Amino acid sequence: MSDLNTQLNYEEMLKSGMHFGRKKTVFNPKMKKYVFTVKEGICIIDLIKTQAELSSATEHLKRIIAQNGIILFVALTKQSVDSVKDLAVSLGMPYVVDRWLGGTLTNFKVISNRVKKLEEMENARKSGGLEKYTKKERLMFEREILKMEKSFSGLRKLTRLPDVVFISSLKDGALPAHEAKIVKIPIIAIANTDSDPAEVAYIIPANDRSKKSVDLIIEALKKELTAK
Repeated sequence: MSDLNTQLNYEEMLKSGMHFGRKKTVFNPKMKKYVFTVKEGICIIDLIKTQAELSSATEHLKRIIAQNGIILFVALTKQSVDSVKDLAVSLGMPYVVDRWLGGTLTNFKVISNRVKKLEEMENARKSGGLEKYTKKERLMFEREILKMEKSFSGLRKLTRLPDVVFISSLKDGALPAHEAKIVKIPIIAIANTDSDPAEVAYIIPANDRSKKSVDLIIEALKKELTAK
């Protein structure tokens, strides 16, 4: 197992606020083993366990990559979009950011057809196939492409159902987590103390509301997963 302590320095974790969980009033008892203490009504996450869990999750992701598997990265919170998308692109993996399209996993064939449709439209534009249309029709075509790119662009690499789904916030990623469970795809997720870790393969306990906290985790993953 790799030692992530060099990538995920304890002092940096503290500075990023990674240890700040949610209020005790919204605490999920299933996250109890990841809570070090409760201070002024706030759950404090045990960062030693965060390091250990991240290390385990990283090893699993490395195995998937070594087997030419597919990791679907999901970032539905504004604080995780940029770093998660960057990680996915650097690994040549599919991603979903901002908004989850219902059926991405449970109705994969329909989603796959939409991606193919987008690529056909882009090819038509590239090859000059739009010249036969009026200016207004071309404008409508361009708008449709832009709309579809926003929804499906990150799914071009999803040539089949993924081997694992990585979710940047388990609480905010309830829908993709639900779909992954239905089709029996393992989940790796950053989880705050108000999350339900049941049926998730690998939990990374951390403050998922702090951009610095999320960025630190994703950067540590990127260093490990893109290392030659």
